[in-house]
Amino acid sequence: MTDSTPIARLSPRRYRWADRLTKLGGVGLIAAGLDAGGGTPTGLALAALGAALGLSTVLIDKQ
Repeated sequence: MTDSTPIARLSPRRYRWADRLTKLGGVGLIAAGLDAGGGTPTGLALAALGAALGLSTVLIDKQ
């Protein structure tokens, strides 16, 4: 296994807010992708961006 180094460190309170905002933004992008057409290139791109945004707080370490 490799030792992963976090990109950033946040206090627990700021981490919770960052986590909530990225999850909501990710869900919003996924919904926009479905609205644009789930099988279209635009819809797939928006959904992929939404998933990436929703998972982005995994790289942040809590202090």
